[in-house]
Amino acid sequence: METIILTEKMSAEEKAKKIQRSIVKKFRKQIWCKFTKAIREYDLIQDGDRIAVCISGGKDSMLMAKLFQELKVHGRNNFDLVFLVMDPGYQQRNRRQIENNARLLGIPITVFETEIFDAVADVDDSPCYLCARMRRGYLYSRAKELGCNKIALGHHYDDVIETILMGMFYGAQIETMMPKLHSMNFEGMELIRPMYLIREADIQAWRDYHGLEFLQCACRFTENCASGRKHSKRDEMKELIGQLRDRSSFIEQNIFNSVKNVNLNKVIGYKKDGEIYHFLDRY
Repeated sequence: METIILTEKMSAEEKAKKIQRSIVKKFRKQIWCKFTKAIREYDLIQDGDRIAVCISGGKDSMLMAKLFQELKVHGRNNFDLVFLVMDPGYQQRNRRQIENNARLLGIPITVFETEIFDAVADVDDSPCYLCARMRRGYLYSRAKELGCNKIALGHHYDDVIETILMGMFYGAQIETMMPKLHSMNFEGMELIRPMYLIREADIQAWRDYHGLEFLQCACRFTENCASGRKHSKRDEMKELIGQLRDRSSFIEQNIFNSVKNVNLNKVIGYKKDGEIYHFLDRY
């Protein structure tokens, strides 16, 4: 009996090592190099940082945790990490799946509980937006209690370009999901997005290569989406971008770069620090 248990343990350890190695071997160009490039290009980590790596249980945040572990071991050693999991009201099987995946991947998670899912369950207008804002507030608060000065979220390249289009189509504005920003409500806290340059398809390829299964969201709204009863605006953007991609391989890159190449001489108006400017002000 003891031999069987030992064999199973060794097998789990071997799988964890294979997953870890693949980040800098098989997926080096697609994932690892883009992760480190974002950190350098956007200056996401400074000496002495204590970063709360926020894990939702999905593929993006789980991979982000492994990337930070790899960076800590083989890259920069001048920062500290806390792997923070917020349980917003998961069903027991979903909470168990997160814990099992963390164990499999060798991620030492710190879990705290909230009742966010119950709070937004009956909200018909933008429940995902409200849920996301509440989650972020709780994450900031808990991270600060743990002595962190930054929280890291697992948003990727596709999230960025979808957000740009959503702002244009549904918000009548041109803005993007920033690679980092200071918290307006938690003094001294900062949000960073180190997976900013990584494509979702490459994250999925990493997941599928290892046969891993992660949560999508596990809230009631997401369950409705999965059953076809609801369709989010982000889903609409994914479909639209997919259609545009079939016409041109440059579409996604152009959407991403559009918010880096804003020509203020060719816009009717813009906002900065709460102030509204019109082109006639300097015509």
